[in-house]
Amino acid sequence: MPAITFLALGDSYTIGEGVAENGRWPVQLAARLREARFDVQPPRIIATTGWTTDELSAAMGAATFDKRYGLVTLLIGVNNQYRGRSAEEYREQFVALLKRAGTLAGDVRRVVVVSIPDWGVTPFAEGRDRKKIGEEIDAFNAIARYESQRAFARWVDVTGISRKAANEVVDDGLHPSAAQYAKWVQAILPQAEAAIKEL
Repeated sequence: MPAITFLALGDSYTIGEGVAENGRWPVQLAARLREARFDVQPPRIIATTGWTTDELSAAMGAATFDKRYGLVTLLIGVNNQYRGRSAEEYREQFVALLKRAGTLAGDVRRVVVVSIPDWGVTPFAEGRDRKKIGEEIDAFNAIARYESQRAFARWVDVTGISRKAANEVVDDGLHPSAAQYAKWVQAILPQAEAAIKEL
């Protein structure tokens, strides 16, 4: 059986703003999968700090992909919330991204959607309305969870982890550290293994 290909789609959290390459959660996840005896290639990451749903979509439109991936992850939406974009727009664009991810995986059950972490708990959010940020993140995550489960994609909630690890961030006071990402990976790993087994 050929090595399993892995595509990670997202924004600053997926590219791992402020951490070394091996600290990025998709890279950590691939390493954990290899430890579990899955022959997984290093992830191809299509993600840039600041991207919203439509910006990720545009980047995907400009990219060339393999015919099919054994595992696809999707984590997107924090910048929609940060820029004050609407939940209705997020739903429409998220559903379109999820459909494309499912096509790239060949089966939407090989897509793992990861929840948006709560940046409102971080030092960066000092002086902002932390409660409002958390409520808006929860609303966006409720949409992503509902649409993912409705499509039979896999859903992993890391938002609670982010709230408990508020100070596990890099020097910008905002983005998670490699140590926090390792906790995410612990939560994502079972769903990633299940997704690969759909091959």
